[in-house]
Amino acid sequence: MIPVTPRLWLDEEEIVESFVRASGPGGQNVNKVSSAVQLRFDVRGSKTLPEAVKERLERIAGRRLTKEGVIVLVAQRYRTQEQNRADALARLVEMVQEAAIVPVVRRPTRPTLGSKLRRLEGKAKRSGVKALRRDRPGAPED
Repeated sequence: MIPVTPRLWLDEEEIVESFVRASGPGGQNVNKVSSAVQLRFDVRGSKTLPEAVKERLERIAGRRLTKEGVIVLVAQRYRTQEQNRADALARLVEMVQEAAIVPVVRRPTRPTLGSKLRRLEGKAKRSGVKALRRDRPGAPED
């Protein structure tokens, strides 16, 4: 079990890793060693995640989510397989941690009586200033 939060865990058996050749620098090993990691996690098929977390995780995954509900992460930042495995797993755990946070629902509020009065007083004052600028009979013209 992989700890995500104090109350949330991921089952290691639900994570599938495959190793592919990485692109980019690597010297003589680049064409011989499969150091890049392709991590697959079936969100919809997971037995350890609650439904609400699954829904938020699918939204967070974005383009990394397949039509079948599988998150695919490719890690090829490092030159060793072990570091890429740790990187891919850390990114998955980070995504699940973000999905585990329940968003706070905003409750609509109404303006207070004081704020309404201040707004109306400001409008009246501004109206008075503009009224003084209007054309008056007998005022000199420019």
